[in-house]
Amino acid sequence: MTDAPQSPFRLVRPQNPRDPHEKHRVATPLELLFDLVTVIAVASAAVGLHHSIAEAHALQGLITFAMAFFAIWWAWMNFTWFSSAYDNDDVVYRLLTMLAMAGSLTISAGIPALFTEAPDFTLVIVGYSVMRLAMIAFWLRAAYHDPKCRATALGYAAGIFICQLVWITFAALQPLTSGLSYAFFAVGVVLELSVPAIAERLSVHTSWHPHHIVERYGLLNIIVLGETLLSGSMALRQTTEHFDITLIDTAISALVIVFAMWWAYFSRDEQHGSDQLSRSLQWGYGHYLTFASGAATGAGFAVVVDIATHHAHVPMTVGNYAVAIPVAVYLLSLWLVRERFASSGIRQFILPAFGLLALLAPVTGLDLKGIAAAIVLGVIIRNTVQTAEKSPHH
Repeated sequence: MTDAPQSPFRLVRPQNPRDPHEKHRVATPLELLFDLVTVIAVASAAVGLHHSIAEAHALQGLITFAMAFFAIWWAWMNFTWFSSAYDNDDVVYRLLTMLAMAGSLTISAGIPALFTEAPDFTLVIVGYSVMRLAMIAFWLRAAYHDPKCRATALGYAAGIFICQLVWITFAALQPLTSGLSYAFFAVGVVLELSVPAIAERLSVHTSWHPHHIVERYGLLNIIVLGETLLSGSMALRQTTEHFDITLIDTAISALVIVFAMWWAYFSRDEQHGSDQLSRSLQWGYGHYLTFASGAATGAGFAVVVDIATHHAHVPMTVGNYAVAIPVAVYLLSLWLVRERFASSGIRQFILPAFGLLALLAPVTGLDLKGIAAAIVLGVIIRNTVQTAEKSPHH
């Protein structure tokens, strides 16, 4: 395997595999731009969830949010792992990446149509297909230039193509009843999740860079949490029109909760300590819950603000649970992707346990302050136990 060419800017370079042990491998400016475009779609999905909960359609909104978020996250994830293995930064690679970004923006534009009484998936599927067609082109280039991994690359290209036939059929059959739409979508999700699991077994594994992948996931999590902080700032903006101590509490609690979520994620433990395919799939797929719950937390803060300012007519308990549930899912997801591998004994269950405590806060009258206290205590105790275990005197 070879490092990415360092020769002057060229139209076309061989799409050779990158060295998985390359030193000082970091995210590129193009990857960071891709992340920012992706988060635009994430923010659109979070807004849809926010309004659904505020209008007393929480279950429908949650299902729609989960579906929209899958399309956004899956396209991002596939590009991220491919770029870790094959980024050669030539003009063709940049143009294909920009085409994928255009698809992501199209998804963002189509998401509001999902959160309606008669959901229309057409524009989201068009944007998703644009992103996936770009991925087919990426994998065909890799198949041409990387003989050792050709079967795997062709497996990816063929699998993505088959999945697109399913999604295009879905779009052509619109409008469908909610039940049929959910069933069709579930089939498409199962097929999509199967592609890497099958393709990676066809020949040698793709040469993704472990530290680069961890950095890419961490960066997206930071951006998602940053979007969540906007909901807290919205509470402060509302105080300029009429002062309400609830809005101050919401803003402070949002800040504390998001900071604790960041602290919980960026532990000193190894994020991804194995190159086994099964472990990679668990780690990579499990982050769907991490990213989705991070975005949903911001939607929950926005619901609390709407209730406090009388723009939503649901009980405040609904708003508090709109924060508590995604916070609990976020902490549970960290057990799924990291704690059960990197921790031992009781330490691996500390974050999920305090996530469950966060779920109790709304019924105890502690509201957001109780949720914030639960996650902060969970992070402190978890890190204290971690430090004690690693102490040379332990």
